[in-house]
Amino acid sequence: MTDRRLLLVHAHPDDESIVTGATMAKYVAEGTEVTLVTCTLGEEGEVIPPELAHLSGDALGEHRVGELAKACRALGLRDHRFLGGAGHYRDSGMMGAPSNDDPRCFWRADVDEATRQLAAIVREVRPDVMVSYDSNGGYGHPDHIQAHRVALGAFGRAAERSLPGTPWQTRKFYAIAQPTSVIEERVERLRYSAGSFTPPTSVADIAPGTPDHVVTTRIDASDHWSAKALAMRAHATQISVEGERFALSNGIAQEIDAVEHFTLLRGPATRPGPGGVETDLFA
Repeated sequence: MTDRRLLLVHAHPDDESIVTGATMAKYVAEGTEVTLVTCTLGEEGEVIPPELAHLSGDALGEHRVGELAKACRALGLRDHRFLGGAGHYRDSGMMGAPSNDDPRCFWRADVDEATRQLAAIVREVRPDVMVSYDSNGGYGHPDHIQAHRVALGAFGRAAERSLPGTPWQTRKFYAIAQPTSVIEERVERLRYSAGSFTPPTSVADIAPGTPDHVVTTRIDASDHWSAKALAMRAHATQISVEGERFALSNGIAQEIDAVEHFTLLRGPATRPGPGGVETDLFA
C-alpha cells in the first residue's frame, strides 16, 4: 500500500477507460488511492448495438451510469463521483451541435460554480496528482474543453484554500496525450489487421495526435491490459470490442493499448528516464 493519491477528471462515461483505463488499474493495484470525477452522463452519445438503439437522451444517460459502474469495478476503482451529482451537467454533444445550446449542458455551465464544486472534491481527496485534458480537450469536444478549464481551475483553487500549516498540496497536473508517432504506427498496423472494423487511413481517423516533443510521460501498464479491455467492454453502447481491437460509432479500428501517455501542464519539471520521458506520474 502507498499513501499516494490520484484524481482524474473526465467528461463522459467511457473516456476514463479508453485513454486512462490501464493507468488507473495499475495505480489501483499498487495501492494508490484513485478517484474518478465524471462531468456528464453522456446523454448525447451515439448508440452502437441495434438492441440498445431505443436509448437516447436521459434514458441513455441513466443506462451509461450502469456501464460506468461496471467499468470502475473492472479497473478496481472504488471512488467515483459525478461533478455536482449524477445528471447535474448534461452532455453537450459535439461542437456546433444544437445540444450545445441546452442551458443544462456542461458547455454552458458556470465555470466558476463547476470549479468550486471540483475544488471541494480536490480538498477532500487531497490528490498528489490530477489528470484531465489539454486546452483543446484532446480533440475539440466542448465537454472535454470545459473539463480542462474546470480541472485546471480547481487545481489552483484547492491549493490556495488548503488549510494553513498543512503539508498537502496537489503537486502535478497532467493532460492526456496521444503521441503522433504512436498513432502513425498503429495506423500502419491496422491497415492489415482491422478485423471486421474499417481500417484507418490516417492519424486523423483516430485522433488529432499530440506532437511527440510535447509528451512528457509514458505509463507502461501492460500487465493491466485485460482490466482495461474489460472496462471498455462495459461501455457497450459506445464501444465495440473485438479481440485486441475496438471501434467507436464510426466503425474505424483502433488498438486497445495499455501503454498510455501524458503531458505535464503544471508542477515540477519531469525527470526523464529511458526514451526521454518519465515513467511514473508521481516521480
